[in-house]
Amino acid sequence: MSGAPVAGAVPRATEPDSQLERLLALGRARTAAPTAVVHPCDPVSLSGALEAARLGLISPVLVGPKARILAAADEAGEDVGDARIVDVEHSHAAAAEACRLARAGEVAALMKGSLHTDELLEAAVHPQNGLRTDRRMSHVFILDVPTYPRPLFVSDAAINIAPDLAIKKDIVQNAIDCALALGVEQPRVAVLAAVETVHPGMPATIDAAALAKMAGRGQIVGGLVDGPLAFDNAISEEAARTKGIVSEVAGRADILIAPDLEAGNMMAKQLAYLANAQSAGLVMGARVPIMLTSRADGRLSRLASCAAAMLVAQRQRSKPAR
Repeated sequence: MSGAPVAGAVPRATEPDSQLERLLALGRARTAAPTAVVHPCDPVSLSGALEAARLGLISPVLVGPKARILAAADEAGEDVGDARIVDVEHSHAAAAEACRLARAGEVAALMKGSLHTDELLEAAVHPQNGLRTDRRMSHVFILDVPTYPRPLFVSDAAINIAPDLAIKKDIVQNAIDCALALGVEQPRVAVLAAVETVHPGMPATIDAAALAKMAGRGQIVGGLVDGPLAFDNAISEEAARTKGIVSEVAGRADILIAPDLEAGNMMAKQLAYLANAQSAGLVMGARVPIMLTSRADGRLSRLASCAAAMLVAQRQRSKPAR
């Protein structure tokens, strides 16, 4: 699955107080995270990693065929400087080696270069040599929506196609952990469905109610979880009042949990194309955060993803994923 379904949206001017700019400023104030840049063999992916390094967001370890990395640097007019290069034969070997570096504690994050997303994730989920924890991996979009007063996290729109209740529990916890790392205190989680009442013929509403109860019983921690909620009453206090919904989450959600990948993917794209949202994103639930950057991503999106990965990596070092 593509890790960047919102790429290509109509660009908008970056405002100094945008959510992604604030995230970038927060990242610049921290220590750079050692990051394996996996197969950065084209000018765009290599330049993005090197710019993030210059801004102090990452300390790059370039993993891939050395000759191709240096050729990409020449083409981009870049100097890799003293960045460490781990020379491997091809992209598959680069993904495996990056995972090994993460398992060994030599890097605290992974950043996708010019290889397919599936190839990187295949290495990350390998039972013996990957980066699995006791959680299911899931993708979290961090959206700056101009008409919404806070960062909006959307999950999962890129990895888990039709998650069951157990997987949704991990998706919720991963999203909460991401929001906490980025400075959102006790994030409010809206588990979405088409309606805000439990309906026996709509499994998404039953899962949403179960997840809310699980949070109430301490099976999901760190955030306030409510559901089922429809999209309108999750993000609009007026809509929630009109429906008579009494909830600590309704109308003020920080995190939106989609019932499946298709719904999440469409929601993220609609926010990008119709609401002019900008996005960053991470894969959570692995031993280290993984950036699935795309060549079509804008500069701010790439850098904000690096800042987010740095913040998550620092939190995971203090509270390692199980």
